[in-house]
Amino acid sequence: MAYLLGVVLFALAILISVSLHEAGHLATAKAFGMKVTKYFVGFGPTIWSFKRGETEYGLKGIPLGGFCKIVGMTPQDDDVEPGDEHRVMWKYPVWKRTVVMSAGSVTHFALAIVALWLAAVFMGLPNPDFPTTEQQARDEPAVVVLGECVVPENVVRACTPADPASPAAVAQLRDGDRITSFNGAPIANYGQLLTALRAAAPGATAEIGYVRDGQAATTRATLASTQRPPLDDETGPVGTVAALGVGLRPSTPNMVTYGPVDAFGATAEYTGNMAVGTYEAMKRIPQKVPALWEAITGGERDMDTPISVVGASRLGGEAVANDAWELFVLLFISLNFFIGVFNLLPLLPLDGGHIAIAWFERVRSWLYARFGKADPGRVDYLKLMPVTYAVILVGGVFTLLTITADVVNPITLFSR
Repeated sequence: MAYLLGVVLFALAILISVSLHEAGHLATAKAFGMKVTKYFVGFGPTIWSFKRGETEYGLKGIPLGGFCKIVGMTPQDDDVEPGDEHRVMWKYPVWKRTVVMSAGSVTHFALAIVALWLAAVFMGLPNPDFPTTEQQARDEPAVVVLGECVVPENVVRACTPADPASPAAVAQLRDGDRITSFNGAPIANYGQLLTALRAAAPGATAEIGYVRDGQAATTRATLASTQRPPLDDETGPVGTVAALGVGLRPSTPNMVTYGPVDAFGATAEYTGNMAVGTYEAMKRIPQKVPALWEAITGGERDMDTPISVVGASRLGGEAVANDAWELFVLLFISLNFFIGVFNLLPLLPLDGGHIAIAWFERVRSWLYARFGKADPGRVDYLKLMPVTYAVILVGGVFTLLTITADVVNPITLFSR
């Protein structure tokens, strides 16, 4: 039930943010005097609507977005009524059209930044000092978290009754104990503990030295057997190794909260990291298409493959089901930031495509004037329709691919 609630809440949050995106277009267009005839949440058949002034507001039956109809977005539009010729969008100065067309993305950025600041103050943001790489984790002190069992295969899954119990738990170790020695050899960090375990034989009895609440002690544990790749090559061949049934508890907290003033700096830093991460993720999209197809056709789903709103909503459901509300919020923030950036790409029919054309027209007119030539006028959008259709086709296929992968082989962050 909690999972379903999380899915619904996340989908609703995205629908609201997309509706606010369109409200950004609406508000700025009206502020400049452009004529806006429709503002609807959803697509398809109209469920409910009302008219205020010259604009019809309403709700449609398919809750997959929304739209705002601004009269005369291009010179080729035929939706201009007599007397409204001076209010068509394409006749307004380029800076005003830029403001209107970018207002949707600005709304997404504003939502992400405000949510980030609130998260920094009340929930916390990921700690930049938290170990995120394998080497950073191995350099941490060997403070452990006990597993319930040892999974014999090299997979991440929940324990079953057939799995052997964690040797560390059987040996009366506890969460937060710091391992200091293994069979008499000193252990300075988690990496040395892993190395010592790989050198031991499955089924052997090991003497474990540890510190608990400042007090040193020892215990003996019979090591279990599991399958793992070499420590220096995670993609190498899997072999049988000894296991203690522990994980690492990092010495630094995963999340850090900030005061109201310090939160501005943390928000700016996190936003910068999101910008870099979004750029890198968008560069990798073409090379991830084969991985998506492999996931659909029965292969393992790569955690780094793109997800759709369906996949994001499923992750939101997992977050709520596991009481990980900070993950829910960070997913919402990241998705809003990505949508904001994506919409500014200079491709039709995206907002960025309209902005690019507006500035192309302005620069071209300036250059023609500098050379004493007549203004060539506006771009003919009809000539760009083949390119627009190609973008829509590619985007549609990619969306269908990600949705299918998210349905048949979704990414999961928690063991079930």
